[in-house]
Amino acid sequence: MSTTDRGFATLFEFNLSKLYFSHGLAPRKKQRTCFRLTMLSRISCCYPDPLVPIRRGNGSANSNEKKGENWRLDSKNSLHKVRVLASPAMSFASAQSRFSSKQQKFYPQCTPRNSGPQSRDTLPTRDTGIANEEDWGISLLNENVNESGTNEDGSTWYRQSGEDLGENGYLRRWTMMGGKSHDGSSEWMETWWETSDWSGYKELGVEKSGRNAEGDSWWETWQELLHQDEWSNLAHIEKSAQKQAKSGIENAGWYEKWWEKYDAKGWTEKGAHKYGSLNEQSWWEKWGEHYDGRGSVLKWTDKWAKTEVGTRWGDKWEEKFFDGVGSRQGETWHVSASGDRWSRTWGEEHFGNGKVHKYGKSTTGESWDLIVHEETYYEAEPHYGWADVVGDSSQLLTIQPRPRPPGVFPNLDFGSSPPQLDDQT
Repeated sequence: MSTTDRGFATLFEFNLSKLYFSHGLAPRKKQRTCFRLTMLSRISCCYPDPLVPIRRGNGSANSNEKKGENWRLDSKNSLHKVRVLASPAMSFASAQSRFSSKQQKFYPQCTPRNSGPQSRDTLPTRDTGIANEEDWGISLLNENVNESGTNEDGSTWYRQSGEDLGENGYLRRWTMMGGKSHDGSSEWMETWWETSDWSGYKELGVEKSGRNAEGDSWWETWQELLHQDEWSNLAHIEKSAQKQAKSGIENAGWYEKWWEKYDAKGWTEKGAHKYGSLNEQSWWEKWGEHYDGRGSVLKWTDKWAKTEVGTRWGDKWEEKFFDGVGSRQGETWHVSASGDRWSRTWGEEHFGNGKVHKYGKSTTGESWDLIVHEETYYEAEPHYGWADVVGDSSQLLTIQPRPRPPGVFPNLDFGSSPPQLDDQT
């Protein structure tokens, strides 16, 4: 996801107008599970470092914000921007990689016919969020293809493409490819697809997996979709990614799930779930952001780790704001192998008049409770919103559905009742 501000070009203003007012874009049927994800994918990412959570006694939120430091468990290094909090935050660091390093190579997305795709036997990169569609370079073939071959080094490859048709104008175009090394020690698979129907639903996606000669294995999927609310005709765009990898030489692996959801009125939701382990240590992290498009914002983070001997530690915080008034609160904690627990909790109440109530306590007896004069700062709008995601989704928006015969209308399912409206207008 791009973090740079983009102008909303005339082309996408036109597309946005069509999406919002539903010119030629009818509501989408709710059930959308008729397609199957089949094969997997080409890998073109660099070899990652496995991550180990290391609790640091004097970590600070400010130090985490430095780009040059490898605070890989802190989502602030990717898409999630966190402001410095009143309580010292726990830091997580990464251990030196014990995976074999590999030189990243670039392979063209579209290889000449009958030449075969190149082998990709490298793992996905972690903590990189959701890529833009242009980073994938999805290029579907316009004809049915079923071909295979053998390269000079003895490795084999295959490539297939086709179309799947269904009810309500359902159309899924796909291209699938893969290959193996000459001795079968490494293998990769990849599928690209685009889906559409007469309700205006559109989807673009990639799924890929593989294993290499060292025994490392991985799986990754990426998806973006456009749909329209059946009751309000409001356009929505959603993006998601899942990644996982496992070492073939030691007990190490990781998994990530990222998602972003947007609508044409500014409502935005973003989040991630992460998990990793290396030998005797394991860690988890979750975070989320929610913007209602009218000034209300909720952000939260929760991360924790443990060792096989029973030591556990973690850190979490949450903030809620609307119209300059809101609160922040959090906790840092640690449990020793013998069961002894230490924690520090803290909170802030922002009254919107330049006064902030700060309070907190810890299990060691420290406490504070005071009123300070302090400016309140928070992000009421996402740094990457509806205009940005529309501008970065040109391939999704230009997917062409099947021609609809005259007199045939989309099969719409509005459900039994309209959605509940909140109190704000």
